[in-house]
Amino acid sequence: MSLGKVVPIAGFPVHEATPQDLAMHLLSVLREHEKISLLFANSNFVVKCKKLLNRMANDSVLIVNDGIGIDIVAKCLHGRAFKANLNGTDFTPYLFRESSRPLRVYMLGAHPEIVEKAAAYVERELGQVVVGYCDGYSGLRDPHIVERINRSEAEVLLVALGNPLQEEWILNHRDALNAGVVTGVGALFDFWAGSKPRAPEFIQKIRMEWLFRLYHEPRRLMRRYTVDMLVFFAHCLKYRKDSNSRVSGSRSQAGF
Repeated sequence: MSLGKVVPIAGFPVHEATPQDLAMHLLSVLREHEKISLLFANSNFVVKCKKLLNRMANDSVLIVNDGIGIDIVAKCLHGRAFKANLNGTDFTPYLFRESSRPLRVYMLGAHPEIVEKAAAYVERELGQVVVGYCDGYSGLRDPHIVERINRSEAEVLLVALGNPLQEEWILNHRDALNAGVVTGVGALFDFWAGSKPRAPEFIQKIRMEWLFRLYHEPRRLMRRYTVDMLVFFAHCLKYRKDSNSRVSGSRSQAGF
């Protein structure tokens, strides 16, 4: 099934979709025993994953929008914002709820105690079958991690290593992984384990969760929401100008 049009953001092909459409698409992938990599593009993703752009331009990689920064750029450059905000923190539980049966889930990333608590949450609160988990430190050093994941017969692999490490790991290992859906979920395990708080619902609704996170983790997130945000907007603008220059050049060569 089609997810609607692709909205280019700094060269990344970001698909516009509703949570319902995206969940239906992924569950269809699982039913048909196909493979897909799901990546959530926020401003940090665009800045950190720039060097991976060419590797993401294929049909097996599905990029969706996450956050107000992407929306602002879409509205400025393309005339309108995305129809829905998609982020791994909210969408992953939604996907589980939309499945008619519990999914077999493997979890890779975070500290050992965090991923253990997060795995218990997924089984207890979300009703899924966690077939295995591994912290990010051991997983990155383990030469047999892909084999271990495949032996678990996981259908969904959640990779929580942060940008751009999780995206690079997924791209490097996707062909060898049997899981139908592999997705990068950032800090999701921390939220599930209770080690980091989510913003109150009203703050989420007014799209200010980034400010809530900055307040709680100023040292780690200050650069992301200041300097890197400026880099993000500059990069988007530069790509737009470069694209326009290429189009103008093509028209000149064609005699227009």
